Amino acid sequence: MASPFFIAASRKQVHDGVMNEVVAQNWNHLQDLLFADSWRGEINRFRSPYAFRGVSLAVSSELTTSLQRLGGETEANERHLLRNFRKYASLDREGRHLDSTWEWLALAQHHGLPTRLLDWTYSPFVALHFATQELAWMDHDAVVWCVNFEAAHRLLPMTLLDSLRSEGSNVFTVDMLRKAANDLATFDALSADSVALFFEPPSLDARIVNQFALFSLMSNPIADFEDWLNEHAHLGSRIIIPANLKWEVRDKLDQANITERVLFPGLDGLSRWLTRHYVPREAISLIMPGDL
Repeated sequence: MASPFFIAASRKQVHDGVMNEVVAQNWNHLQDLLFADSWRGEINRFRSPYAFRGVSLAVSSELTTSLQRLGGETEANERHLLRNFRKYASLDREGRHLDSTWEWLALAQHHGLPTRLLDWTYSPFVALHFATQELAWMDHDAVVWCVNFEAAHRLLPMTLLDSLRSEGSNVFTVDMLRKAANDLATFDALSADSVALFFEPPSLDARIVNQFALFSLMSNPIADFEDWLNEHAHLGSRIIIPANLKWEVRDKLDQANITERVLFPGLDGLSRWLTRHYVPREAISLIMPGDL
């Protein structure tokens, strides 16, 4: 078990500009790492300033956006994708009235369109779910990324920082982004250097609410979030969940009701949870990633 000092300092240690990486030794150590730095003396409450992102395979390109993975001309692709998404999705908005680029961008990301956004969550347990959901990779290390969004926002240009301060908020909403910039091109022009911010999407459905979701947004569609994070290594850490700990994490999350049934409300999520719950452990080696 790590010492109290190590736990408290775990997200503040950087080496040669590379973000700190910590290996969880057991379940209790993992909880200490996830909830480190959450005490807020000014309000006498535990309120973590961190966003979390769980990935089942620690060696994958887990901070590459879906837009970057698409390949081709990234900036042109972004314009074409979002324009056509708005055009064709306008007939199927489930009664919603979307007023801004930011609402459309959030909706597009939520439904799988390649965008410059990355999915995060306020909940470390939701992040752990995504780090342990792929049974085919249970014999590989997973990772939970932790980024201090409050500290990240202090690096923003004054136009955006003033928007946060005027609202007394720690993260952006789509309305706050709309007031600062009408569209992506205007947003990108606010800073000469690439910057990153976090914003809460609208409550589009129960899934986005139950996952306690927020998105990261870079001020350049080709900017790499991991490169930006390594340039500001004090902002976060990578918590490695070794393969020999993943089954304990997975089973305890299930016991705590952090499952597909809750995070993906509806019959699809229910079916995924039941399938994973009842699959024999000896059959895991036959499962391909994404099968469950």
